Amino acid sequence: MSSKSRKKASKKGSAGPIAFFVTVFIVALGAIQLASTFHTYALNMAELNGLKKQEAALIAQKQELENDIARWDDKAYVTAQARDRLGFVFPGEQAIRVEHPEAVTGETTEDKKTTDESQKTVLPWYKEMAYSFKQADQSDEVKSRETSESTATGESDANGTSPESGGQQQDSQDNNQQQSGDQQE
Repeated sequence: MSSKSRKKASKKGSAGPIAFFVTVFIVALGAIQLASTFHTYALNMAELNGLKKQEAALIAQKQELENDIARWDDKAYVTAQARDRLGFVFPGEQAIRVEHPEAVTGETTEDKKTTDESQKTVLPWYKEMAYSFKQADQSDEVKSRETSESTATGESDANGTSPESGGQQQDSQDNNQQQSGDQQE
């Protein structure tokens, strides 16, 4: 009987590693399913939070629109809007329009002119690059000759610029000329 018990023990011993690997496989498969479930849960929660934020924004927008509608139901608001936007006046009133609002606000027109001029002289990057290439193509000898002639005579050039400030003003005038030339094309 001892040989029969040994055979049974050896069969049980050989089944042990197979059972272990099957168990490990089942546990790994369960872990993968569990991780997949938690990943799906996290994605769904993120989507739910996004939808809640979107809902809150839409509710706020709806409330704002309802407030606008309620404002337009008020006759005083409609009258104020007609006066401001369209310039309406009641019969017997005189409309007064301020020709020079800077006198009232305190802003000078010089400030506006300087900002307008600076905006007009700015060219797009590709036009500035093309202008730079054109300037670089001119030989250095021509540039130095022009500079030495203007400093030797001490005169202003045809544009009325002195040699000290001529380069900057000439560049801005060249930019303006190039910009007007591009607009004609």
